[in-house]
Amino acid sequence: MSVAIVTGAAGGLGGAMVAALGASHRVVAVDLSDRVEDVVAEATAAGVDAVAVRADLTSEAGIASVVDACGGEVWCLVNNAGITRDARLVKMERDQFDAVVAVNLGAVYRLTRAVVPHLVDGGSVVSISSRAYLGNFGQFNYSLSKGGVVGLTRALALELAPRGRANAIAPGLIETPMSLAIPDDIRERMIDANPMKRMGMPADIAEAVAWLADGERSGYVTGHVLVVGGGRSLI
Repeated sequence: MSVAIVTGAAGGLGGAMVAALGASHRVVAVDLSDRVEDVVAEATAAGVDAVAVRADLTSEAGIASVVDACGGEVWCLVNNAGITRDARLVKMERDQFDAVVAVNLGAVYRLTRAVVPHLVDGGSVVSISSRAYLGNFGQFNYSLSKGGVVGLTRALALELAPRGRANAIAPGLIETPMSLAIPDDIRERMIDANPMKRMGMPADIAEAVAWLADGERSGYVTGHVLVVGGGRSLI
């Protein structure tokens, strides 16, 4: 059985992706947090063939440990790991900028570069961008990094074709610990501005990932940014 790699697997989105992809693939679940062990234990109890890898994806050693854990052919790489360090540009410290770009964009580059030689014919890379790539106040570093993921995806699609594919997903407001940490009044205004009048669920993103990873269902889709945001995609 070929392997699906999911980074950021300890979070709400990552755990849902492990479950969704585990229906047809062995999953290498990657995260810096030891909570990834709990995600894998839950997935294993549900019948998923999964292994946990604790790794710092900003280091070459961390990248190598992920590749070693695959043990062979890779069907899909899901670049999901990401962090925020929000601040207005005039107040943003250099370490806030560097940390976000290193994880959200630099790690995507490093791991993708290491994994691509192991992709099977028909394999794919799915990277999680964000609706914030269109621009978000107070998220100069985050928006920049997620915009970089979009550019990387489109360039990668040209390099992988016709043997493989690359796509990105731009989630809107999804019910995760990160969004639930937003002050209630601000979050309610965001929900009210959404045509669907609710937050998305991690399963909404995980199912989109599974569809993009499936060459039989989405084999002619590459270089695409799929916005999963309840209709609030352009503003």
